[in-house]
Amino acid sequence: MKAEDHRLKAERIERSAALLTDDDWEMKLEAAMLAGTHWANYALHRQGVSRENEDIVHTSMCVVNTLRKYALVEKELLAQLDDIEELRPIHVRGDAEGGREAGARALVLLAAIGDRARSILPHNA
Repeated sequence: MKAEDHRLKAERIERSAALLTDDDWEMKLEAAMLAGTHWANYALHRQGVSRENEDIVHTSMCVVNTLRKYALVEKELLAQLDDIEELRPIHVRGDAEGGREAGARALVLLAAIGDRARSILPHNA
């Protein structure tokens, strides 16, 4: 997918997530995961680190060497995305305490990821 398409999808999901309430923590986590992944792909494509046909779906599904390559340029962003990914199974598929806090934390992480991605100029600019 093209970088600009990732940006448009991430922003659309962010707008929808802003409408959620504290009780919607599962949707917040899902939204943060999806939008965060789009922002990560946007950031990596903009820097020429990954090609348009080389999108991340989940950091946990990346080949180790590929994830290492991406982390050379976006270590913090990928760590934030990984944090969201770690919150997801215990609060979306599980029933762990602290779902509201996890949902709020996921949106904070998403905001940081989005801020970083938006600040990246294209590699050929």
